[in-house]
Amino acid sequence: MFTFFSRWYQERFSDPQAITLLAILVGLALILYFAGDLLAPLLVALVLAFLLEWPVAQMLRVGINRTMGASIVLVVFLGLVAFLTLGVIPSVWRQGVSLLTDLPNMIDKGLQTLQGLVTQYPQFVSTEQLDLMVSELKKLLDTQHLLDIVKQLIGYSASLLVLMVYAILVPLLVFFFLKDKDLLIKGSKRFFPANRQLARKVWFEMHQQIFNYIRGKVIEIVIVGAASYIFFIFMGLRYSALLGVLTGLSVLIPYVGATLVTLPIILVAFFQWGFSSEFTYLIVGYGIIQALDGNLLVPVLFSDAVDLHPVIIIAAVLVFGGLWGVWGVFFAIPLASLVKAVINVWPKTEIDSEFDAQLEAKI
Repeated sequence: MFTFFSRWYQERFSDPQAITLLAILVGLALILYFAGDLLAPLLVALVLAFLLEWPVAQMLRVGINRTMGASIVLVVFLGLVAFLTLGVIPSVWRQGVSLLTDLPNMIDKGLQTLQGLVTQYPQFVSTEQLDLMVSELKKLLDTQHLLDIVKQLIGYSASLLVLMVYAILVPLLVFFFLKDKDLLIKGSKRFFPANRQLARKVWFEMHQQIFNYIRGKVIEIVIVGAASYIFFIFMGLRYSALLGVLTGLSVLIPYVGATLVTLPIILVAFFQWGFSSEFTYLIVGYGIIQALDGNLLVPVLFSDAVDLHPVIIIAAVLVFGGLWGVWGVFFAIPLASLVKAVINVWPKTEIDSEFDAQLEAKI
């Protein structure tokens, strides 16, 4: 057994560049895992600076210096954030509170319909089973219990002190990341091993993919959310702003998000219209939006950014979401692509080459 592991280790880790790449990845993963909460403002600023680097680079091409370009881009970005904060979020918040208030009535109406179905078709679900389900559901949907869940989800992130820290530090960090990009990159190289050719190859492969993915995901959120909001307004659906925002944000979690956000949409529509033609039109229209997103918008936006099997994507969402919460979910696909890039550039042994040749011959 020891001989087997010794041979495996020598075959996989005999290349010094592979050891360097592994050390860099493990070091970054440990920093994120153990110090992620402390470095959260820095990480948020890095992500924003990465996204805002493209417009700054375009300004450099037309002759605007980096300091002025960074200032203009940051001011425009903060203006958009202020517009969303003052114009959109209050309306969504009010509708969310109203939805939580009306939720018990919606559940009661749904249960009455379900009781009628049970009475009509007792061979599928007994009355005792339904009563047990209703009692457990009422406990779960108790108002105080819902408020406790909301408080746990929000946690300390909504405290005034944390918000002030983010509001002051993040824009300041973004400005310096954009303004002094070359200087900061040059200074950070001293903390990495000199023999990092494989790591550089992985970064070059991932850089454009990550940018394309994040840019495409932001565009997808805006398009899906706006289209859903306009459609909900046209149909006269209650809580249109809230449900439109939820539909837009649902694309952050591939496959799972759309399923989760469909439940409140169906519940609200049923509570408002019952089994009527309006309910049918809404479900059909919402299904068309989801179909266009999955079959038209996603292939256009992510044709060069994502080449992963759906099973791998769902597994990445579960793993990285469990490790880093919302950020892990958002970056699940780039992180999965990173793992794939590392596997692709990792030095292959003779056994791997022979196996790949045999596999290609069979295919």
